[in-house]
Amino acid sequence: MRQRKLGRMQGHRRALLRSLVTAVVLNGRITTTEAKAKSIKPLVDQMVTLGKRGDLHARRQAASFLTKPEAVEKLFETIAPKYEERNGGYTRVLKLEPRRGDAAPMALIELV
Repeated sequence: MRQRKLGRMQGHRRALLRSLVTAVVLNGRITTTEAKAKSIKPLVDQMVTLGKRGDLHARRQAASFLTKPEAVEKLFETIAPKYEERNGGYTRVLKLEPRRGDAAPMALIELV
């Protein structure tokens, strides 16, 4: 799968994606641009899959990606048990109206 560059260098892009995934885990939903929402969808799904696995190695992998310890705690204690019987498709991307300032296409990404 080809990764979107989002107009950033590799380190900045990785930091942006990590912070967006952490925000989705902590808040359940965020509003961002359509390209960023589509970029983080597989990453959020991967984090939920790690949470469903639930072992120590999965917890450490999630902790190395997410930027806040409380996000890891919420992922493993609250979010993952909700999706125990679900096989994938943990997130939903809904398109919104364009942003007022620059008419960038906006989207809402949320946990199902």
